[in-house]
Amino acid sequence: MTAEPPNTLEQVHMVDLFAGPGGLDVAAHWLGVTVDGVEWDGAACETRKAAGLSTIHADVRDFGPRNFPKATVLAGGPPCQTYTVAGTGAGRRALDIVLDYVKRMATGEDVRPELKELDDERTGLVLEPLRWALEAWQDNRPYEAIVLEQVPAVLPVWVAFKEALESLGRETLEGSEMKEGARSQPKYRAVCGILHTEEFGVPQTRKRAILIARLTDGEVPKLPEPTHRRYRKGVERREGDISLREWVTMAEATGIEKPFKVVSNYGTGGDPKARGERKSVEPSATVTGKVMRNRLVMPDGSETRFTLPEAGRLQTFPKDYPWAGKDVGQQIGNAIPPRLAVHVLAAAFGRKPIEEDLDSAVSGNWAVTRDSRPIETVPLRVEAEQLDITRL
Repeated sequence: MTAEPPNTLEQVHMVDLFAGPGGLDVAAHWLGVTVDGVEWDGAACETRKAAGLSTIHADVRDFGPRNFPKATVLAGGPPCQTYTVAGTGAGRRALDIVLDYVKRMATGEDVRPELKELDDERTGLVLEPLRWALEAWQDNRPYEAIVLEQVPAVLPVWVAFKEALESLGRETLEGSEMKEGARSQPKYRAVCGILHTEEFGVPQTRKRAILIARLTDGEVPKLPEPTHRRYRKGVERREGDISLREWVTMAEATGIEKPFKVVSNYGTGGDPKARGERKSVEPSATVTGKVMRNRLVMPDGSETRFTLPEAGRLQTFPKDYPWAGKDVGQQIGNAIPPRLAVHVLAAAFGRKPIEEDLDSAVSGNWAVTRDSRPIETVPLRVEAEQLDITRL
């Protein structure tokens, strides 16, 4: 039997790759988890500095697990642009390349020299979390948990990562005889899938591909269970599973009192006449890096735009989160919603957050001390999930 997880996740130390403006870091702060973020984009680093987040302004390829010896959790959301399944097929070709690299890395092959020859260097960046995980394993200091997120098109990569992680140590275990009564050695168990953000209290219909891996001697990790109802166009939010909470509206999240309609800045299929629209009593459509271009149409026909704090609220960042640097809209769109991140991080330890505590955290303020550190708060309480127990 493994030790019972604590009621908070204090004493956990995480390294966050491609940390962006801090979506995972905000969630970790709410949970009491210590984080070091690695981010190369200067604008995102300015926001992180203003928010008091521990940051290494650098390329993740120049670092590895030995640079962060205290970290017991690896997390991140690498760039996705080059292997999305769309357009002329270049994305599909890049995805096939990545999947081949994953298989080769799992056998111990160093593919980094080849990555330098790729047409777009971003294609190889998705492999960095796996490199870090493999190096930590080889150093006999494997991460206790790994959490990765990206757009749905990346799910095949996470499936390949799952297979690679679960294969670690298999040869050693299969090639040795277990003594009677001896415990099997911990190894990775992983799960991956697509989560709908509005099902976790995020006022936005956004899908994310999630991978959770856990170093364990038996417990199989599970994706977090929805706490809110899924948004369906034309269906009242009071309808559906009565055990789940209603999805959250844009009006509730932003605090804008007058009813409004959001008109997307882009048209479906590239048709400018087919611009998506959502009412303020609905959740937002996916928040992209162009969120500041969306038009808000008010009852009198006047138009405005979301303010930066309002756009951040659609991602569940605190209303006073100190956005800084250039291209803040892009920073906001690139981030993982902190509320979703709380559920995913807690699930990595077989826990789930107390919803009332999470409500308070999301609606609360973000403040830093005079020495530019986030003011400490009481960590969110987490309770045990029912996990499937298997024997290795």
